[in-house]
Amino acid sequence: MTATAIDAAPRRAAPLPLPTAAEVLALQAVREYPAISVLCTTDTAPTMSTTAVARLEQLVDDATRRLRREFGGPVAASLRDDLLHLVDDVKERPTRAAVALYVSSRHVSAWGLPQPVIDRAVVDPTFATRDLVRSLHRTPRHVVLVLTEGEARLFDGTGDTLLPPFGGPFPLVDRTPRGRGRPQGRPARGHDEHRRTETFLRTVDRALGTYLSLHPAPLVLVGAGRTLTRFTRISTNLQRLAGSVQGSHARTPLPTLARLIRPVLEDYLRSREGEALALLDRRSRTGTVATGMPAVWLASRAERPEMLAVEEGLFYPARVSRDGDLITPAHDLEHPDVIDDAVDEVIETVLRRGGWVALVRDGALSATERIVLTVRPR
Repeated sequence: MTATAIDAAPRRAAPLPLPTAAEVLALQAVREYPAISVLCTTDTAPTMSTTAVARLEQLVDDATRRLRREFGGPVAASLRDDLLHLVDDVKERPTRAAVALYVSSRHVSAWGLPQPVIDRAVVDPTFATRDLVRSLHRTPRHVVLVLTEGEARLFDGTGDTLLPPFGGPFPLVDRTPRGRGRPQGRPARGHDEHRRTETFLRTVDRALGTYLSLHPAPLVLVGAGRTLTRFTRISTNLQRLAGSVQGSHARTPLPTLARLIRPVLEDYLRSREGEALALLDRRSRTGTVATGMPAVWLASRAERPEMLAVEEGLFYPARVSRDGDLITPAHDLEHPDVIDDAVDEVIETVLRRGGWVALVRDGALSATERIVLTVRPR
């Protein structure tokens, strides 16, 4: 059995961790039946509310009932024990907007999520990870550069956590004496100060470029307006600039800084939706798109996926053909032959085959049956 995500946050005072991209990929790699996923919306609070606990326990009961029917009492009891162990732990922790529990014969983990989910218990050959993918899209890994005219600090962000990078030149401090070569107490001329600051900012930009070349990610700049204006004028590393936070935050506590950055990232993600829709419009003119769930399912397997756009509220229970290439919608959700949500499967296939995923607002794709895939030319 794998180590649980709970081990990553062992103190009861700590909330469940947000999943990283690597952890989502590891969950998507699990292939065994039954793989149980329990997803439940919670309230952000110091501990889980009694109402949320009751809903979470009811979802565990729903999964147990199905396991009992398919596998008998001993298997169901063992998996239920693992689920209840997770419930006992998470209900004592500070909660985010939702929790996700994953249990199979070889895997047990629990995660916090930054956005509400549709409450459900899923028993399938794979874990239901769409909400974890949404979490990555809402809180993508990002790099934060906090600037003053004499100091630069760099942080790597995942979810709501900011950490300084391991190794490297940061933090950078401008140690050039002010007014070098002038009589003591006489201030440096404005031109000299400007040149000294610009030299320092160019040094920062070179170090930032080296870091981003090794660890590419959206960039958020933090600093006084004048400093940011000067930096953006000379920087050559703003290709993925997500936005900026203006103000003096050189000594702002990191949890507070993470909260200030969140709206910038959300605006950036909204722009990604626009980017996805623009790409869809361009590809539609050349015919390199698959529209609707059956066509998308087949193209994700047979073509070279480029970008999958899917409305957040789309769920598609389905039966899969013997060769795996065709699906038909299903309504008897608890039948063992039915995949609870084929959208999750398509997302996993596209990511595994090198495409990217845009989860867009409900209604954004209404003319394309709520899901569309662009494919790369052969």
